Amino acid sequence: MLVGRRKLWYHPGMKPREFLQVDPASLHLPGSRIDGADPMKLQRQVAKHGMSTEGMPPLDVKRGSDGELVIYDGVTRAARLSKYLPGTPITVEVTGELTRPVGGLPKVGDKL
Repeated sequence: MLVGRRKLWYHPGMKPREFLQVDPASLHLPGSRIDGADPMKLQRQVAKHGMSTEGMPPLDVKRGSDGELVIYDGVTRAARLSKYLPGTPITVEVTGELTRPVGGLPKVGDKL
């Protein structure tokens, strides 16, 4: 496929991007951030962005074999919104599937 003078490489077997609206408190924390958001980073984000979601990129999540979602990028953003705007849905992008369940990991809402 040519667009302009550049060739776009797209494999027809690739899955389309998947975006969901979810309550950030319901997302599972990754094993590397089992204690939740870094308090200093959370404080900086609150000072800089307050309670706004304006311009916030989607969180990067993966789907476990049990269907639950685990955060791969955006733990601090999820914690900020869960704490200051509880119940407000946010956009996440499901970027992959895991072969193991993630439902046993704590959720963002558990660590506020």
